[in-house]
This record gives sequence, structure tokens and C-alpha cells, in this order.
Amino acid sequence: MTGHWAVATGHPIATAAATRILQRGGNAADAGVAAGITLGVVQPDLVSFAGVAPIIQYNARTGRVTSQDGVGYWPAAADVEKMHRDHGDHVPEGILRTVIPAAPASWIKALSEHGTLTFKDVSEEAIRAAREGFEVYPLFANFIADRAEKYARFPSTAEIFLPDGSLPKVGDVFRQPDLAWTLEQLVAAEAACDGDRHAGLAAARKAFYEGPIAEKIVAFHAAEGGLLTAEDLATYDVRDEPTQAVRFRDAEFHCCGAWCQGISMAEALAMVETAGPDATVRDGKLDLHFLTEVLKRVFADREAFVTDPRYMRVPQESLLQAEFLKARLDSIGPRSDPLPDAGSCRHNDQQVADKNTDEQPVYALGCADTSHVSVIDADGNIFSATPSDPSYDTVVVPGTGLSVSSRGSQSRAIPGHLNALAPGKRPRLTPNPILALRDGKPWMAMGTPGGDVQIQAMLQVLLNMLDLGMAPEDAVRAPRVATYAFPGSFAPHDVHPNKLLYEDDLSADQQADLISRGHDLEPWPSLTWKAGGICMALKTGDTTLALADPRRAGTSATGSVPNLPEVH
Repeated sequence: MTGHWAVATGHPIATAAATRILQRGGNAADAGVAAGITLGVVQPDLVSFAGVAPIIQYNARTGRVTSQDGVGYWPAAADVEKMHRDHGDHVPEGILRTVIPAAPASWIKALSEHGTLTFKDVSEEAIRAAREGFEVYPLFANFIADRAEKYARFPSTAEIFLPDGSLPKVGDVFRQPDLAWTLEQLVAAEAACDGDRHAGLAAARKAFYEGPIAEKIVAFHAAEGGLLTAEDLATYDVRDEPTQAVRFRDAEFHCCGAWCQGISMAEALAMVETAGPDATVRDGKLDLHFLTEVLKRVFADREAFVTDPRYMRVPQESLLQAEFLKARLDSIGPRSDPLPDAGSCRHNDQQVADKNTDEQPVYALGCADTSHVSVIDADGNIFSATPSDPSYDTVVVPGTGLSVSSRGSQSRAIPGHLNALAPGKRPRLTPNPILALRDGKPWMAMGTPGGDVQIQAMLQVLLNMLDLGMAPEDAVRAPRVATYAFPGSFAPHDVHPNKLLYEDDLSADQQADLISRGHDLEPWPSLTWKAGGICMALKTGDTTLALADPRRAGTSATGSVPNLPEVH
């Protein structure tokens, strides 16, 4: 008996993959990578094996927290002037929004540097689910049905997601033999390597970025007017990035940096911590007016300042300075500010205000893409990853089953814009996994899908637990709100001043308070997937708890090594 472990992921097969690894003595990185690779198979509408995979980890032996970006950058041929001339302000759907696929390199880096197992060891469930299929579940079926016209645009995409022209139905078996072939190429390359585990993992990586898979990707882009080249793939590497550590209540939270929403997550925590617990509670419930106004300011600052850190006009740490945070809090009044300005940082401001469009707003359609995996192993190692990239807005590369990262949707095709696309520049991600320590010991891994809802959902769950004293299960189930009063992260980057969505089981007095303060309320159904899908692992001493949000298809498991788990 070496202790207890906990895991929560976005799908039961991914949870089973992590569970198998932990039962056989693998560590958090081994289990997290197994789950992450599996999510790219069993949630192909939300996650791509050739997408993004940002990861943040805690090493119990060294006490170090590390993060890796797991996001590809724009190909060398990217040209914002040409993109703007040909397509206007926004990067169009299809092959042109493809950036270098990062997830395979990210998973292999985590496994090589923090894990103990081989690629073959951790890919068993993924390959089986791709080759033999998995059962179509309601969220997957509904996602494809709601976007059927988009899936039908590209023959190679429609062949997989609309087989024989039909929508996948709940209970059907969904198979992806081409994706199985892709994964098997990495296993075969690893097996053919005469070196040690690290050499085998390097061979698996090379099979993707320089071998038969890369050849298919490059040939397809060349034939279809895409931007990716063999050199783009061969020279790509995952970047280690510093975390942003924030003291929040009685814990030390580690967030990712400005290459994603991590710095905004850190700013939200720091602003609420500065205000103190009395500011967040009103009549024994969350003060949702205060929380919403904090989030509006965080997103205004994100729009004005946050991009790939190499292109930022201010140091990202300036958004966490005490004077800056106090000024942001002082700007919050008793009534709703429909669209707050950014805070005052010295910078060369060239931000562009995006306009509303005639397209269906994001809050109505929902941001379903992305999943999550949280693991704390028996030794206290923490693994938190938020893999992503959908399949409806891009073209599957024939013969591979891959929807290569369409994360270019988060860049702008506006010359001079802070988040304008550029060769070698990373789009600013929404996925932002977090972890937390208490008294220097491992405590929490957390993340969620949901695009611009991610920060909002995580912050509300944390406040439910830490300020209202709710049990974790109740904190996750509690009704949520989400503001959309900022330029959205995804094209067409629409803005909805004063708009606040709420799950309709929110208490009547909280609804009335928000209305009286001038917020434009619009209901969601209770426990809607549009409000996020928290996956959380917690550890206190030998006590572990894992939770998967009932709003989505996630599951969790806890167990002891070598005991069997309790699956929830």
C-alpha cells in the first residue's frame, strides 16, 4: 500500500485508461498521458490527437511545479496581410486556420520527462477505441447533429463523422480506423528502436513529425492550399513555460501563462483574494454581481494585453501587481458596467473592438470543444491537462483520421492587432489547466472545457468551496453564471455588452439582485454542458476525492495501490 490516488477525465474510457495505469504502478504523468491520448479518440468532436495539449504538473519528489504549452504556432508561410486581404478580419474555417499540431509532442514530452512507461503502454485504450469503436453517447451525438452542415462541407471530414451521410446515433459504434493507423505508426516506430525508453519515445515522436504521418499532412496541405510544410513539422518543439503562482485563500494556485488564459485565471484569483472573502458573499450566497464585474475586467484586460508573451506590450506579471488589482476593484460599482475598459498599464495600445455579427452567438451555441484530465497519484504527483481542438471547423487529413489543430481560430487576421497571426506566433489558447498546493503539499488538480467559460466555472466552484464552505460535490453541482461582455476568444470574436447567462435553477433572489443591478439576464437549462465540465482531483493526507461534472460525459475514480478503484 503506497497510498491513494484520484483521477477525473472527460470520458469513462479515458478514466479507465488512467485507472489501469495507476493500478499497475504508473505515476500521474503516465496515467494523465494515457487518458489524454484516449480523449483524442473517444471525444473526436472536442479533442484532436493532432490538436493542443497544455499540461501543468507537480513533482512530489522535487517539489517543483512545471508547465508546458502544448500549443503549435503559426506556420512560416502565415501572412496576416494576405489573410486579411482574402478573408477579412477573421481567420476562416477550414484548412487555413491550421497551426502546427502540438499534442503528440506534448504527450510524449510529459511521458519522457515525468513518466515511467512507453507510448505503447499508455495508448492501449486509445488504439482499441479507434480500431474497434466506442459507443456514441448523447453529448457527442448532439454535437455532430447541431453542426451537421459544417461537417458535411469537407468530404474527408464527412466520411468519418457522417458515415454514409447519416448522423451518429446514441448507441451506435463509432470507429476511426485511420486514426488507429496513425497511433499504430507511433507504436511501431517505438518498437523498432533499439535504444532505451527515451529513445523509443523520440522515435515515436519522429514518426509523427517527420515520418509517414507528416508526409500525409504535408502532401494534403500542398494540394489543398494549406500552410503547413515539412519544415514546420520537423522543427516544432513544445515550450516549457513558467507558471503564475497566486495565493488564494489558504492555498497556492499555479496557473499557466499568457500563451493561454492562465494569466487571466491568475488575475481573477488575485483580484478576488485582494477583495477578501467578505466581498464574494451576500446573504449567505455568492455575490454574483461582484463576481461578474471582476470577470468582465479580467476579460477586458485579456483583450488589451494578453497574447503570446513574446509579443506582449506589458510584462504579464503587471496584471497581478497589487496597485493594478486595487484599481480594478475600485472601478466596480453597485450597478452593471456593460463593457468595462481595460485597466491602466503602460503599453502601446492598438486594440481593435470587434462587432457583433449576424451569426448565432457563442452563448446560444455553446463552446463544447475541449476536455480535461486531472490526476493525483499515490505519491502526490499532480498532472492537470486540458487537451482540445474540434473537428467541425477544419478538414480531416485523408488516411490519418486527424483533424489537425484549428487553433488559428483564436488569432485575428487584422494587421497590427495584438493577437494578429504571424509566423512562429502562438494563438492565445483558452485551455488553461491549474493545480494547487496546501502547506506545500499536493492538494488539487482542476480544469474544464468551455472556452471563455473556463475561468468563470473554475472560479465559481472554488468560491463555493472556499468561501461558502460547500462540499466539493455540491460546489460542482451548484448553478453557475457566465458573462459574455467582452470580445470572444473564437472567430468571429463577437461582443455582447451586459449579457449574463445563468442556469435556471439559480435562486430567485440572486436572479432578482442581478436584474436590479442592471444585468441583461438570459437563462440556460440547469446543469447545461454550456456552463463547463469540471474535472477535479483532491488529496488531503491519505484521503483522495475525484469529481467529474454531471454537466458533461466525464467520470472519476479513486483507489489505493494496489487495490481496485471505486468508479463513480
